[in-house]
Amino acid sequence: MPDSSSRPNTFGQLPPSKWPGERLGLPQIGPSSIGRPGRRLLGFAIDWAIAIGVSRVFFNYDPAANLIIFVILQIVFIPTIGASIGHRLVGLRIISIHGGWVGLWRPIVRSVLLGIALPALVWDSDQRGFHDKIAGTALIRR
Repeated sequence: MPDSSSRPNTFGQLPPSKWPGERLGLPQIGPSSIGRPGRRLLGFAIDWAIAIGVSRVFFNYDPAANLIIFVILQIVFIPTIGASIGHRLVGLRIISIHGGWVGLWRPIVRSVLLGIALPALVWDSDQRGFHDKIAGTALIRR
């Protein structure tokens, strides 16, 4: 058996995935596989459109309100229905990579980081954004 110093113990030491989600034990295609960029972007666009609609009605399309509403919608719907409204409409859901319910803190951390935008633009070979890596979540197909 090789000594512990030669075995990878962090994601940074692991080789890139052959397919998105491989290192997480997720299938390459089909249900429970990592959600691909097209679905992710469409789900995001739907969520952003909902936030803008609410902002237009109640806050006269205030840019700060757009972002706050978007983040609140994520925080409310991820732990209750397992995904944002946009994610659900495009067939995606959010899971904890540790198993079980995502809880309350994961959606809060994930959503606040998503609101900052930059973490969502940095992906690894599993197609998980930095916001998902920090929160310990993955966006998968239903």
